[in-house]
Amino acid sequence: MDVTIVEIHSARFPFPFSPYRIQEEFMAALYRALEAGGVGIFESPTGTGKSLSLICGALAWLRDCEERKRQDEARLLQEPEQRDRESSPGGAPDPAAGEPAWVAEFVQGKAARDRADRAKEEQIKRKKREERLEKIRHNVQLKYASKRKKCEDDETERLLQLSKEILSKEAGSDVLEQLDHNEEELILAEYESDEEKKVGAGLDEDDDDLEEEHVTKIYYCSRTHSQLSQFVHEVQKSPFGKETRLVSLGSRQSLCVNEEVRRLGAVQLINDRCMELQKNKHEKKNEGEETAGKRRRVSRAVCPFYSYEQMQFLRDEVLVDVKDIEQLVTMGKKTKACPYYGSRYAIPAAQLVVLPYQMLLHESTRNASGIKLKDQVVIIDEAHNLIDTITCIYSAEVSGSQLCCAYSQLLQYMERYRKRLKAKNLMYIKQILYLLERFVSVLGGNVNQNPNTQSISQAGTELESINDFLFQSQIDNINLFKPLTFSILLCQLFGFVERYGAPTAVKTNKENQKTTGLQNFLLTLQQGPEKEDPEIDQLKMASPLMHIEGFLSALTNANQDGRVILNRQGTVSQSSLKFLLLNPAVHFAKVVKECRAVIIAGVWLCLNKALLLSACLSTGHVIPPENILPIILCSGPSNQQLEFTYQKRDQPQMMDEAGRILCNLCNVVPGGVVCFFPSYEYEKQVYTHWEGTGLLTRLATKKKIFQEPKRANQVEQVLAEYAKCIKVSRAGKEHGNLLWALLFSVVGGKMSEGINFSDDLGRCVVMVGMPYPNIKSPELQEKMAWLDKTMPKTAGQAPSRMLIENLCMKAVNQSIGRAIRHQKDFASILLLDHRYARPAVFNKLPQWIKERTLIKTGFGQAFAELRKVSVTSSQCTLHMETPTKDPFPFMHSSSP
Repeated sequence: MDVTIVEIHSARFPFPFSPYRIQEEFMAALYRALEAGGVGIFESPTGTGKSLSLICGALAWLRDCEERKRQDEARLLQEPEQRDRESSPGGAPDPAAGEPAWVAEFVQGKAARDRADRAKEEQIKRKKREERLEKIRHNVQLKYASKRKKCEDDETERLLQLSKEILSKEAGSDVLEQLDHNEEELILAEYESDEEKKVGAGLDEDDDDLEEEHVTKIYYCSRTHSQLSQFVHEVQKSPFGKETRLVSLGSRQSLCVNEEVRRLGAVQLINDRCMELQKNKHEKKNEGEETAGKRRRVSRAVCPFYSYEQMQFLRDEVLVDVKDIEQLVTMGKKTKACPYYGSRYAIPAAQLVVLPYQMLLHESTRNASGIKLKDQVVIIDEAHNLIDTITCIYSAEVSGSQLCCAYSQLLQYMERYRKRLKAKNLMYIKQILYLLERFVSVLGGNVNQNPNTQSISQAGTELESINDFLFQSQIDNINLFKPLTFSILLCQLFGFVERYGAPTAVKTNKENQKTTGLQNFLLTLQQGPEKEDPEIDQLKMASPLMHIEGFLSALTNANQDGRVILNRQGTVSQSSLKFLLLNPAVHFAKVVKECRAVIIAGVWLCLNKALLLSACLSTGHVIPPENILPIILCSGPSNQQLEFTYQKRDQPQMMDEAGRILCNLCNVVPGGVVCFFPSYEYEKQVYTHWEGTGLLTRLATKKKIFQEPKRANQVEQVLAEYAKCIKVSRAGKEHGNLLWALLFSVVGGKMSEGINFSDDLGRCVVMVGMPYPNIKSPELQEKMAWLDKTMPKTAGQAPSRMLIENLCMKAVNQSIGRAIRHQKDFASILLLDHRYARPAVFNKLPQWIKERTLIKTGFGQAFAELRKVSVTSSQCTLHMETPTKDPFPFMHSSSP
């Protein structure tokens, strides 16, 4: 690989090619921010190589940081020797200090020796790790030995399973009694043994070869799985790809290789089943310690991939070679090791940890994953969604159906095992039952009746503070923190419902009497007034206590930081309780406080700047000014003023004017045109209106029309057909009168983020109206009231008004940035609404767009500019080579 070394302010940055000036500025500013610590905000447009700048800037700093640590260690190791040489043998007292000189020398020498001992220990651990990883890289025999051992273990396991099956067949009539005895696994234990905790955490007394007291790490997180995969691929192609120890973390749904568990589909069911299989695995290890007088237990299912030895092997493979999640899953299947836990074991020795937002920002998930942020670096990419993500993570909602279902399951569990439960456990279960009963009562229902048939007398939405809700529910005297620590109940309840929740689990009349109440209740939940999605029914049968635990956890927030929304609908089943987090800063502050530095990077971070009050860097774009033409259009071809407010946008003349603009636009713009509407409903309304007026037929003669689907699984197909139409048109092989393509999309939909309409896929982006959020939403109104109460005005504007405009412009900027993806790309941007020209709104456009934007009051002026640019664009398009052989290039980041 050809590597360019860029030297900026004594810092050296390896780069795969000669970087742009803004990339050099980005890397230098990032290096200074990491060196100084604290919070840094970096704003950079799409298509400017932001990911590569983050990689090379951050890893260059990490390389220098580790080199300084090595130098410090060498200096500390030399200090005692130098001190010994310089120290005098005399022990005369020091009159000034009042104590003998040898005492002072001894104290100083001991401190130096302690520092040297720590440095030496750290050095030994690092050398041990490096030697082991180097051995793994080159010693093929070690890999084959591990695989051979795994095959032998599999054969032994198969023979043991076969012998158990033979013995179980010979047992005959004793099976029913064994099933009763086997229910001991469902009884709550008061404490876990130290050994079980150690096994559950994946620890081993002799396994300290890759552990270090402190390995400086960079935690990189982004929003989606595809964005994380793109980042890992950029690391692989970068100059740091061979020497960086990178580990990719993900959810069980993304990383599970057990087909039996993956088939469950829903995230919650996969999590519950995985925990159940782990519990069986840990208990199975201790079965050999049972005395001969005890009954033999029936074998329970365990996960064949949860092998600590093989996960260690997988961990080593992860650390020696950079792998994304797909490659990690492939390796897990090949080695028969769990990638979910194997990747976690690689965290201590990793230098770069790639993970989703939720795993880092949610405190309990962070702790459970073994992520320690003390003195580490966090980089949050695509951070324009940061505040929304934190708000969503720490908000929680439970339905009346879930509350009643959890109450029934827990009550049946308690009644069945009342005599075998510890007194303290029984007390906690009764507390949770009381909480569930009070929550349903607040909604206006009764836990002992079918929630689908219980009508709500006073329907409506009510907002309350946390304290008011606790008083109204009569649970203000209960310590909500204590039930939260009782999470093992979730796993036991899952096993209980799995065994007795279905009719096939009933074997005897005795068992039928004990579980028929639970089965009947669960069946009534499926017999709702309307037929629902099978996946939703499946989720209802999972662990509703998981949702309830999240809601209880949310109620432990400070009173001023959140609100409880009581949503009472027609029946108890349709009603819900929701906690709305108003102040995401309290949770993000915990991350900032622990870390050495937090870097927030994104395309448009105006809202984040206002709330975080941090120093920031905003870069320009790499494209020449003539490659982009943004226009704010105030009126249409018939001089109708464009104002797509909620009150006016349904008017026929307003929809007709938008259609006439598109018709004229399609006459002169080559390539693909992407038109964004504020919502799916409005896009459907306009589409239907144009069908009735014949305008849609006129559009179809100019460009083939595509519509964004609502279902996520249909998006890829629509995009592939859209790309194929563009490719055929470019090659001059049009069918009939079809020329290029027109795509109707929705702001905030599937195609407004993470999709690259580069080159001919998006030569013009049209934004119809301004996508303001629903101001009548109770949640939004509460947020606005909280902001006005807690934050000062800015330039005479209320914080609530700024919030509304920021939410709108964030969606606009995210959508219009889909077109320009690299230095040689070019496109037009058309904003159809005169309100974009208002200074308060205009100033919220990105700087690189704002400084090139033209405001046109009449359509004729705008059309002349578009025609002028389109002539040049057509010539460029005709002589341009195909940028990629990939027929579906939307999800790939373009290299400059």
